[in-house]
Amino acid sequence: MKKLFASFALATAVAAPVFAADTYAIDSFHTFPVFEVNHLGFSTQRGRFNKTTGTIVLDTAAKKGTVDLTIDVASLDMGFAVWNEHMAADGFFNTAKFPTITFKSNKLVFEGNKVVAAEGDFTLLGVTKPIKLTVSNFTCGAHPMNKKAMCGADISTTIKRSDFGMSKYVPAIGDDIKISSAVEAFKQ
Repeated sequence: MKKLFASFALATAVAAPVFAADTYAIDSFHTFPVFEVNHLGFSTQRGRFNKTTGTIVLDTAAKKGTVDLTIDVASLDMGFAVWNEHMAADGFFNTAKFPTITFKSNKLVFEGNKVVAAEGDFTLLGVTKPIKLTVSNFTCGAHPMNKKAMCGADISTTIKRSDFGMSKYVPAIGDDIKISSAVEAFKQ
């Protein structure tokens, strides 16, 4: 009887489909978050971060995955050095005290086989709050030049900077910050 049970268990394990999650490493050359803020009611000013690292684990069969992104705040790029220094100082990004911004998600939202959102924890200036990223243009396939498997998408969200302790000059400088980024990641 034990042999029969062991044979049945082995046959079931072999016959059951095995779906493993795939791990993707962020391509820092094609992933750079951009933020927008209203400046004194006159214009929309933009800045970006030039260095983002992280991993995405994706299991499309099970419709789940994780995201772990880290933005190097010292890579802040406002277009010229004086403005970079101003935005890196205490009162804004305070890069000396808070060198990273992170997003960690254990919940991906799918429509069919496409990721359409990611819910998780966003940490800015040492304050962590839940946010939802909208994901559009989600596509996986082979990179046309190097033939490596990859996935890409565009992400966006809006936060209130004051929720994270960045309240300098609110409301003259807008409280609502729109964040968007292209994201590309290569399968490991």
